Amino acid sequence: MAADVVVFLGPTLAISDARKHLDALYLPPAGGGDIAKAVITHAPSVIALVDGVFAQSQAVRHKEILWALSRGVRVFGASSMGAVRAAELAGYGMVGHGLIFRWYRRTVLADDADVAVPMAPAELGSCALGDALIDIRLTLKKAERERVIGRCLRRSLDSLARSIHYTERSYRTILSLAANESEFEQELRNIDLWLAEGERKQKRDDAVGLLTFLSSLEVNLAENFDINDFEFTEAFAYDMGYYNFPDILLCGSRL
Repeated sequence: MAADVVVFLGPTLAISDARKHLDALYLPPAGGGDIAKAVITHAPSVIALVDGVFAQSQAVRHKEILWALSRGVRVFGASSMGAVRAAELAGYGMVGHGLIFRWYRRTVLADDADVAVPMAPAELGSCALGDALIDIRLTLKKAERERVIGRCLRRSLDSLARSIHYTERSYRTILSLAANESEFEQELRNIDLWLAEGERKQKRDDAVGLLTFLSSLEVNLAENFDINDFEFTEAFAYDMGYYNFPDILLCGSRL
């Protein structure tokens, strides 16, 4: 089935909400081989990578994104895995969008896990089962600015959040572990009540920003852009054979 725009989306934004901003084919978070499969199966003009699998299976390969670009597909990234890959491949034609992408671009040693969250299986909607460190840190800074908490507690909660593995990281876990810090008892109650309205969701905001951008007149999906030459490597050939895409090896670097 052909689709002009393919979006890989999962825990960052519900597909029902995403459709309010962009009419596209929405697929579950991308893993190894999924970008190449989308190019072969749907022949899109644009691929938007928001969410991708992380740790539980092979992450989307840099090389397959480069291959998609060499085939004339415009590839955008934001929010989560999309922001990470866009920051890494910005010099090769992938286009990043949003605050998180810009943060990864200027923070050389930033951890990929700062945007990672545990998520339900794709067949159950890939919904988030925790909170991303990047959102938690921005929320804590907002809480400090609004004087919900003081700087000492903000730093303590930030450090605590960093110490928790991403598979277990959530506001509830962080506040529960901090509950025995009696000197911050009132501030902890304050932020617990404030979170329902005050939580900052930068990953969601960046995803909405990218979808809105792609749906606007700012992007001409038929516009030509520079296509880099693509060099096949033995590792890429192995990957494509592993993902059962041997026909890729017969293709030239351009459409």
